[in-house]
Amino acid sequence: MERSEVIDAMGKLRLYGMRAAYDEVLTTAVKRQHEPQQIIGDLLTAEISEKQARSIKYQMTIAKLPLA
Repeated sequence: MERSEVIDAMGKLRLYGMRAAYDEVLTTAVKRQHEPQQIIGDLLTAEISEKQARSIKYQMTIAKLPLA
């Protein structure tokens, strides 16, 4: 599967964290000769971090805290 197809598929699946970290993770994996499980783990970690950050941002918006 070509890079552009992978990026498009991640976008369709709404895996924005994986999509953003894809190039960096693959570059690091090639340099360090990581196993496929390590690559998938790194991509999943990036996705989890992105979702947590979006959740916090959403919660802060909903809280309607007064501006400083």
